Amino acid sequence: MDKLDENLFIRLMLHSSKGENGQKTGKATLVALFLGPVEKVMDIMNQNIPSLKLQKQECFEMSWIQSVLFWANFPSGTAPEALLSRQMASTPYLKRKSDYVREPISREGVEAIWKALMDVEEVGLTWNPYGGRMSEISETATPFPHRAGVKFKIQYSSNWKEAGDTEAEEEIALSRKLYEAMTPFVSKNPREAFLNYRDIDIGSSRTWSLEEGRVYGERYFKGNFERLVNVKTKVDPQNFFRNEQSIPTR
Repeated sequence: MDKLDENLFIRLMLHSSKGENGQKTGKATLVALFLGPVEKVMDIMNQNIPSLKLQKQECFEMSWIQSVLFWANFPSGTAPEALLSRQMASTPYLKRKSDYVREPISREGVEAIWKALMDVEEVGLTWNPYGGRMSEISETATPFPHRAGVKFKIQYSSNWKEAGDTEAEEEIALSRKLYEAMTPFVSKNPREAFLNYRDIDIGSSRTWSLEEGRVYGERYFKGNFERLVNVKTKVDPQNFFRNEQSIPTR
């Protein structure tokens, strides 16, 4: 996907569930955005991924602002003014983790991932392809380093509704189990992570020492971490602005 038309974004969502007879099944869902007419995206898909058998009736032409509503999960026909609402609908409780993939995953690897998904049941995987403009910007140009060479990013998602520790601990444990099972297929040294899916599992600071910060900092920022430490030391030497995964000072 990272090598297809730069105007095409395709998201893959994987999850497992139990049928009426209790049998576990896996499901893969694809949702895409193409900047262009239906005929063009049909040509691209039929040439590159004919096995999907994309049908024209599965494509919907819309304006850019309508696509924003679509990705925000508003019902079809919602007026753009709905975006001005400050009310946010969200799951009461959730856990998110992330990974980056730089090497192709073999068929055997995909089968192992399906097995792992069946084992955890409740946790879903969302794969977002990179490439395109993302790869054209140097990883040192901005703090965000996950650029050339990244095939896609993975989000691990687990949601629950009940307050209290019991369900939370169960859901978080399942997320960690799937994350561990994915180790052979993702980036290494460091195992890269996406800053916006804050994940305390990959490290946190209690004393805001450079050693503590480097544990998670290099996974979020790779080689840019040291430069961020230099900036932090100059503009906030007293470390007034801090959190569990903030940039430390020297």
